[in-house]
Amino acid sequence: MKPLSGLDSAFLYLETPETPMHVGSLNLVEVPARQRARFHEKARAHIGRRLHLAPVLTRRLATLPWDVASPVWVEDREVDLDWHVRRVKLPRPGTMAQMERLVAKLHSEPLDRSRPLWRFYVIEGLASGEIGWYSKIHHATLDGAAGVQLAQALLDATAVPRKVPKAPARKLDETPGVRELLGVALSKSAGEVAKLLGALPEVARLLKAGLKVGGAPRAAKSGSPPPKGGLPLGPPTRINVAITGQRAYATASIPLAQVKAIAKRHGAKVNDVVLALVSGALRRYLAHHGAVPRKPLIAAVPVSLRVEGDKEYTTRATMVLANLATHLADPLERLAAIRASAGKAKAITGAAKSVIPTDFVSIGAPWLLVAAARAYGYTQGLKGWTPLANVVVSNIPGPDKPLFLAGGRLRTYWPVSIVEHGLGLNVTVESYCGSLDFGLLAAANAVPDVGRIARALIESHEELLALSKNRRRSPLSMSRRK
Repeated sequence: MKPLSGLDSAFLYLETPETPMHVGSLNLVEVPARQRARFHEKARAHIGRRLHLAPVLTRRLATLPWDVASPVWVEDREVDLDWHVRRVKLPRPGTMAQMERLVAKLHSEPLDRSRPLWRFYVIEGLASGEIGWYSKIHHATLDGAAGVQLAQALLDATAVPRKVPKAPARKLDETPGVRELLGVALSKSAGEVAKLLGALPEVARLLKAGLKVGGAPRAAKSGSPPPKGGLPLGPPTRINVAITGQRAYATASIPLAQVKAIAKRHGAKVNDVVLALVSGALRRYLAHHGAVPRKPLIAAVPVSLRVEGDKEYTTRATMVLANLATHLADPLERLAAIRASAGKAKAITGAAKSVIPTDFVSIGAPWLLVAAARAYGYTQGLKGWTPLANVVVSNIPGPDKPLFLAGGRLRTYWPVSIVEHGLGLNVTVESYCGSLDFGLLAAANAVPDVGRIARALIESHEELLALSKNRRRSPLSMSRRK
């Protein structure tokens, strides 16, 4: 038995029919024409030979009666690959828009908790001849960094699959009884209390140092300044509503070298430019639908808490808030303000990294989390509710060399993430093979036309690239030179 961490179990108990908590990706796979008809069969066999390389693919949940404590992982019965690796065909004409609509539908369907919490889909029928590979796995099993690790286990660096060690004989666990599960929960809870008490001196030191989360500084020649000091809150928008279970999905890809050139030109980081692209896209989108709020939008940005060498399949991340400076009309002023805001948030997280919890007491946690999920969903339906953030923006470093699945080359690596009540849009980007691949997941009732935001991302990139080539520098870069 392996206990779930508090953060992992939170993704289970915060899940509702409107907010399934799995993450995934969409890849376009180049497969020779003569091999396409049998690719599903080859891919299923390929995954079957590598199940032992990724323990998350063979574990299932064992829970206590009435959910009095967090569950544990146990080794499942033999994995039903026919159920876990599915085959789907697009109707004609087989467009990319049809592919995105299918992924949105599949991503809205919760995973079966009586089985290991993952599913893969081979999607045929694309007019280009490429095959879609859509994967989804519950966030209770891994985060973005662990997802990259999972890909390394399942995929190859060449078209010829590498040789993997033969799977050892599996020792399947009997479903543990109430006494065993309760013993694990009590032991885990005692350990978490001890860790919490041990961290108190460091927490006190940080509080004494006076770390505060503030808004982004006002850029030169800007409009209304963002809020000063305190916790930055986003303005209400059409994106920030109570959501339904239906999803909308869109993709976009931008050359990584061009984004790096923009970042270098303006003394920024790639992640700053990513936030600036999202900021510009949301300005365009909200302007199309009426007006851009005078108050800047706020992004919730996941930050990894993993230390080097940590290869545990679990979630080790926290969330920080970054000001998107959408109140500024000038793209370079926005980039400068975002750079300052993101840098401050990163500094605060770095200082507090050692004491940010990813676990908590197990006993009673499910009840509290279920109640919190229901209460939060209710508050998002209230008019006038001020959202903590307006959008989730996540940037995952991925491989810079091509990857292969059962002999087929992956051309893209578009993420598919999670939306929540009040946060109807998630923009996750993964770098892959010289490209930044954006996956935009939205609640269909909040952003039915998410493809418009994907197109606006490309327009924002082209605008920043043109300004950079014209040798304009951002206000922050100019002030640093002086």
